[in-house]
Amino acid sequence: MSSRRLSRKYLVSVDLRYDENYGNIQMKTRLDPGIYWTISYGATDSSLMDRQLYPHVLRTVQNDHAHCLAIIKLLKHFGWTWVGIFRTKDDAGEKETEILTNYMNSEGICVAFTVSFGLDLFNDDGLGRHIEANTLIIKKSTAKVIVVCGSYVYINLVFCIYKDVVYDKTFIFPPVWVSSSSVNILPMVGINGSLAVELYPLTLPDKENLFDGIDKMNSTSNSSSGSRYFLTIAKCLSANREKKKIFCKMIKIGSQISETFPNINSFLNQGVSPRIYYAVEALAKALHNRHLFLKDNSDYKNHHYYKHQIHYLLKKIKYSFDLKDPMQFFNEYGEFVYPYRIVNWILGDGDIMNYNEVGKFTPWASEDQQLHIHLKDIEWKFTKKVPVSRCSEPCAPGYRKMFGHSLYKCCYMCVKCPEGEISNTSDSKNCVKCPDDEWPNENTDQCIPKSVEFLSYTDDTIVAVFSSLSILCCVLTGLILGIFIYYQDTPIVKANNRNLSYLLLVSIMLSFLCVFLFLGRPVDVTCMLRVTSFGVIFSVAVSSLLAKSIMVCIAFKSTKPGSPWKKWMGGALPNSIMSTCSLVQVIICIAWLSISPPFQDRDTHSYEGKIIIQCNEGSVIGFYSVLGYMGLMAAVSFIIAFLARTLPDSFNEAKYITFSMLVFCSVWIAMIPAYLSTKGKYMVSVEIFAIMASSAGLLGCIFFPKCYIILFRPDLNTKVGLLGNRTK
Repeated sequence: MSSRRLSRKYLVSVDLRYDENYGNIQMKTRLDPGIYWTISYGATDSSLMDRQLYPHVLRTVQNDHAHCLAIIKLLKHFGWTWVGIFRTKDDAGEKETEILTNYMNSEGICVAFTVSFGLDLFNDDGLGRHIEANTLIIKKSTAKVIVVCGSYVYINLVFCIYKDVVYDKTFIFPPVWVSSSSVNILPMVGINGSLAVELYPLTLPDKENLFDGIDKMNSTSNSSSGSRYFLTIAKCLSANREKKKIFCKMIKIGSQISETFPNINSFLNQGVSPRIYYAVEALAKALHNRHLFLKDNSDYKNHHYYKHQIHYLLKKIKYSFDLKDPMQFFNEYGEFVYPYRIVNWILGDGDIMNYNEVGKFTPWASEDQQLHIHLKDIEWKFTKKVPVSRCSEPCAPGYRKMFGHSLYKCCYMCVKCPEGEISNTSDSKNCVKCPDDEWPNENTDQCIPKSVEFLSYTDDTIVAVFSSLSILCCVLTGLILGIFIYYQDTPIVKANNRNLSYLLLVSIMLSFLCVFLFLGRPVDVTCMLRVTSFGVIFSVAVSSLLAKSIMVCIAFKSTKPGSPWKKWMGGALPNSIMSTCSLVQVIICIAWLSISPPFQDRDTHSYEGKIIIQCNEGSVIGFYSVLGYMGLMAAVSFIIAFLARTLPDSFNEAKYITFSMLVFCSVWIAMIPAYLSTKGKYMVSVEIFAIMASSAGLLGCIFFPKCYIILFRPDLNTKVGLLGNRTK
């Protein structure tokens, strides 16, 4: 439609001018009454995504972000975190480098160096120094991968200048650099084995018949007559002279293309050519669809409405290609979203550069499915292995990265994981702490179960020792009890209340047996019975000794004439003392078990690689209340017995009680620091030793002297003997 038929109202539009490489775009905002839509085939500038500034600019390619993202995916896929950049000194090179660098920073990839080149570089008087400095940077860098950014200018000269330092580098080229003409003029050895992100080829309809008449035109001797002949048979002649000139010019261009590209189909399959075709076809379809639904010519009067109608129809156009079902041609940013293919350039026989499609990048797929690479199809330079381009070697499993010695986050040192942590993957940033029931192995790359520790009947020899001693002492105590029962009518057994002696022997026997509560794997029940059992048993024993000590004092005082202590003689007082003192301990234990009872616990922190199965006291106050009360009774009993040890009597039991309480208190006082300074089964061993030692002290100091008299000095175990000793 002629612009003269529209209103002459000036509208702001965008004029896009492309250089020969269709990558460097010069944009200016101007007033133009004739241009309403622009469909570009090669403008990749990301600023055109702004729909407010450029609402009617469409393009059959994607912006620079798409192919930069494809390059980033390639770098991540192959583990290239230390790469160089070749960029052109123009607007395209600057913007692409900025986009690529931002993506690299977000993905933990570092730029090892940047080499810029452009027209001003080759006119610079300091060209030699500049090339020498860049050559030194590239040569010293450990980066084996270089990404190329910008427009296609002076690239052949640049590769020739740096050919001695880039021969072992692997290049990644953007779509603007990928064409058969550009590849063939580059140094073959330098780019051999490199990768390129290329626009996926589109199929042109009827491309085989596009230039059918060119051969007929060229077959005539006179080019001008041949052109007229071709235009005649093709029915392109027109009465309009301007149209004739355009047609003749098109035929001349077609003839030049035919001579330049012998394989015209190969040329038409290049990434740019189909996009030119579809850009024109899309606009033609939109105009055609708009005119089909015009009801009258009144719409021509409103050019603003007409413009938006065409823009709406352009966005509704759909195409069906070989890759997928019919899809909308332009997305919300006015771009044609299409996949990229990853190409591997290979130097073949006869120094001919061939390429092999080795992968595909699909922008609309999920993040983990966007890039697909056929690794076996890639031929690398000088080696069959993937090149390594890193600032630092990967950290092996069992090690982690330590940053700080370099300005680059890609440069680091590898340090072994700290105690209790592992890393089971290469290049780990952090080590992972093992679960509480596991521990790192020797290489700190795997968590293994911790060994379980407790006083085991099968694994610990000391358990057999404690068990044997406990049974032996229990049997010995039972024998002494049997002796006392057998000789219960003798004076020495009757002295100081034989019932208390029986109760004391039973308590000592039970104290030896309660050792078995501390052996083996603890459970909640044994944990609750441990301390409470020996606490109550020892309280009965110590309260019996306290009653005996008090009765010794009362017996001495009651011998005086008219003494009021005589009424306290008998069995009621000692039984009351023993019952009352023991009942207090029972109440303390019941309160402890009711409020916060002991339970089985797993100590995973005290020792490396061990899990200690132990009893948690639950309430520390309850635990020390039991021990404290038992110690209080022992101290009182010791003081009373100590004061009564010199009283004149034929057989004063107070001095033996004094010695027994001295042993008892010494053992438990020594046990406290040893108990607090040990862990696990050693702590339990200290408790068992304290129980057995204090019980043996009571048994030995009190009952061995009596058994000696009963068994070996029966002459002293008589009333006459006891009275005789008193008279002496």
